[in-house]
Order: sequence, then structure tokens, then C-alpha cells
Amino acid sequence: MNKKAFVIGVDFGTDSVRSILVDSSNGEEISSSIFYYPRWKEGKYCNPSKNQFRQHPQDYIDGLQHTIRGCVEIAGPNIASAIKAIGVDTTGSSPVAVDSKGQPLALQKNFEENPNAMFVLWKDHTAVAEAASINQHATNFPINYLQYVGGIYSSEWFWAKLLHILRVDESVRKACYTWVEHCDWIPFLLTGQTDASQLKRSVCAAGHKGLWSANFDGYPPNEFFTSLDPLLEGHVQKLGKTVYTSDQSAGQISHEWAEKLGLPSDTIIAVGAFDAHMGAVGGQIEPFHLSKVMGTSTCDMLVAPKSSIQNKLVKGICGQVDGSVIPGMIGLEAGQSAFGDSYAWLKKLILSPVIEILNKSILTDQETIAKLTEELSDQLIAELSKKASELPLSLTDPIATDWLNGRRTPDANQLLKSGIIGLNLSTDAVMLFKTIVESTCFGAKAIVDRFIEEQVPIEGLIGLGGVAKKSPYIMQVMSDIMNMPIRIHKSEQTCALGAAMFAATAAGLFEKVDDAMVIMGQGFDATYTPNKNNIEYYSKRMQAYKKLGAFIETL
Repeated sequence: MNKKAFVIGVDFGTDSVRSILVDSSNGEEISSSIFYYPRWKEGKYCNPSKNQFRQHPQDYIDGLQHTIRGCVEIAGPNIASAIKAIGVDTTGSSPVAVDSKGQPLALQKNFEENPNAMFVLWKDHTAVAEAASINQHATNFPINYLQYVGGIYSSEWFWAKLLHILRVDESVRKACYTWVEHCDWIPFLLTGQTDASQLKRSVCAAGHKGLWSANFDGYPPNEFFTSLDPLLEGHVQKLGKTVYTSDQSAGQISHEWAEKLGLPSDTIIAVGAFDAHMGAVGGQIEPFHLSKVMGTSTCDMLVAPKSSIQNKLVKGICGQVDGSVIPGMIGLEAGQSAFGDSYAWLKKLILSPVIEILNKSILTDQETIAKLTEELSDQLIAELSKKASELPLSLTDPIATDWLNGRRTPDANQLLKSGIIGLNLSTDAVMLFKTIVESTCFGAKAIVDRFIEEQVPIEGLIGLGGVAKKSPYIMQVMSDIMNMPIRIHKSEQTCALGAAMFAATAAGLFEKVDDAMVIMGQGFDATYTPNKNNIEYYSKRMQAYKKLGAFIETL
């Protein structure tokens, strides 16, 4: 086994972190481990009513150690000694304020319970006012600094979040040296660096969320930011001008982390990236095939040769960045702010009062109540899906928008709310679930339509992530509404697998990540094709979705 080379992919998601240990010669998963963030699970530092979602860096550190150590122990010492590299993906934009040593402020005693000193999670929308001011401010400059992020800056992104925290928290403002994306901080941590000015920032995060572009010779100038708000003075210079693709090395693992994790001292740490971008690679993305990573939200990734994009700018998406997915190609990103979260919302709406009543029941013991609660939670969506698939299709069915957490694309607007029309006394939980499923799929269709309107062809769809793997009903509705087949990738962990592919490339096991995709890719195990009998129905319903959305936007 020592002649083989193994790599680790680490995927930091919204609720948990998962690591997988992979054989680089064939992509076989040798072991895996998952860690649920305990503080996040308790709902700490979050206030959904204010769209505030923060995560403590200690959850990330504990999860990193738990999962990698778990993978290594399961695999055994022979395999552990042949581990060559680690790749990391995270949610994003999820930045944090750090000191000059690159340490998140929340790891310091004075800030350990301050949400503003923690990672501002991708789904945090507390910076809507700052995003609006950035969008207005950008119109004052001869260069359109928003042109490569779809023309609209989002409250989900780096600069809006940074400015918001600087404005609302003087203690953080005075203590922070710079701001760092989660995907850039983990490699910095693992390599044991202590100088924030030397941190390697990924082109993925910088280009899609930070306004970096080679055409600007880096980020917009300091004047752009200081004329927006003097509190931003000097922050852009601390980011540097150089960014890196994820097939490059961020350095070797530090002695301390090698000891903690049981890894060889020469283990390479690859430059990080966002989860969907690495997930697209793990899911074997192809040019002009929209790779849909479907989880709590969706991130829709597309890659295209530079020659086909040239000076084309796609409005209303989350950016187009050279090398953000596959080095040497343009990566284009879109997505929905709530996808799986929409189903989770409905599930909670239905179950919360039931579970509360169960817990107060004197008719049975607590152990039975706990088992009933678990069974209800595990089976509800599957049962709703089964019943929804049996419903007749009617143009008078309720219809909704998918904006339960605002709209990411096309045309970011996190102030938007969802709406449902067509309810009556016969509307039940199954019909409501059908309506929510259709709304998320209509939102996905709106993204495809935007690409096509902007003359970027969509030649195929690739489904990745938990929803794609576990929800046949949702995927069939998606295929019908798109009127396109959807291939479902075989891997359960495409984001972590993509991170492993980049790790293998950074370690020199492959010349380029395209080669790693071929050798380590696991292929596809399902395809959903459109039901031709439903195409006309969904086409008409899509028009109703657009009409409802246009009305909601006037409110």
C-alpha cells in the first residue's frame, strides 16, 4: 500500500464538516468522517429574524481535527504514511476579522462570545444596506467594478459584510488587521503561518466575492472603498494583488498539525476554494454543462473556454472568473439562496408544534417520544414526495416564489420575500410541498433562462449534493420544468472529492486537475429525463411564477 498515494478532501458545509480519504489512483473512498458544529447546532450567535448567521472558528478547528484524525485512524498506519496532500473547500462568502497573525478575533478571550468577531456565514444577510450602497457607489466610477460579478453586489459577499461589521462594532474595527475568507484561512491554519500579510488568497473567493479581476490589475483601488466609507481605508492593500488557483500549493503542513492529525510532515496543503466550485470538479463538470450543487442553497457552476466567452458579460449572476473552477477556463457561478432550506422550512413548520406536544405527552415514555420524533423527522419529506408525485397537475394549483431567503440569481436582491397564491380550504401539506418544490425548480429554470438570454448555451445539467441523490421526485420535477435531462453524479461527496482532486494535483500526482477528474471521477448513476406530457403544463406555470415574482418585486 505504501507505493500508492492517498489524499484527503475536507468539505466545510453549513451544518458540518466532512473529510474523506481517497486513493488518488482511482478515486476510491477509503474512509470518511463527519463532525456537526456543536455551537451552530445549538443556534448560538444566530438570529434568523434578523438574518444573522455566524459560526465560531473553534467549531471549524475541532471539526478539522476530529474528521481528519478519524479518517486516518480508520485507514490505518500504512495508508496514513502514504498521504500526500489535503484539499479544502468551504461555504462562501464566509469571511472573518483576523489580527496581524491571521488569528480570527473570536479565538481571543475578549471576543470569544462576540458574533461580529466570528465567521459571517454565506447566508447572513445583515449587510443588505451596505450591499445597496456598494451598488449605488459603483455607478460613480468610469470603470464598472461590478462587471465581473453580474453587475450587482450582494449582501452575501465579502465587502458588504466587512463594511457592515466595521460600522456596527467599534471593538472589532479597532482590533482587526484584515478580513479572510474561510476557504483561505483553513490552509493558512494548517500550514502554521503567523503573518496575515503572507496569506494566500484563492482566485475563487477573490474573483467571485471580492471584486478581484486581472483586468483591474487586482482589486478596485483604495479610493473606490474609502470614498464609499472612510472606515475601509487601507483594507484593500492588505489583501495583496496576487491570487492563486486551487491546483497550487499553499505550503506544507506545520509540525504541530502533522502531529495532531497523524500525517506525514511533508503533506502538501492545497489552496482552498468554495464548496460548489470544488464540487463541480468532483462531479466531473464539462464545458457548458450546468453543474448544480443542491443543498441548503444551490450553487450552479458552468465552465467555458476563454475563446467562447471573450468579452461577454453575463448580467445578474455571481461572477465569471478565470480559473475559479478549472484553471485555464472561465468559471461562471449562479445559484439560489434557499433550496433545501425551503423544504427544511416546511418540515419545521409542520413538525415543530407536533414535537412540542409529543414532548409534553404523559401517554408514553420519553424514550418512545424520542424515537417517534426521529421517525417523523426522517420520513416526512419522503412521504410528502410520494404523495405529491401522485397529485394531478392543475393550472389552478397554488404557486410560490422561491425567495424564502432572498434571491441570489438572476439579479441578486436579498430583501425579497417569498409569496404563495392560490391557497384555499382544500390546500393541505402535500399540496403545499408540491408548490414549494415547483418554486425551487422554477427558480432554477430562471437561472438557465438568463444564461441562454445572455448567449451562453446550456448543453446539459449535472445534479450534485444531497437533494440530487436523495429526492427523485424533486429531480423529476426539475427535469420536467427545465425540459432537459439531468445526470446525477455517483459520488455522495462531490465537494470533498473535488477538494481531494485539487490536493492530488497540488502534490504533483497529476499535471492538471482535468487529469485528476478523469482518473478519480466516479461517473454517473442516474439520469432523469423530461416527461413530455408535463412540458406544456410547466411552461404555463413558469409564466405564472414570473408574474407572481414581478408583482412581489413591486411591494
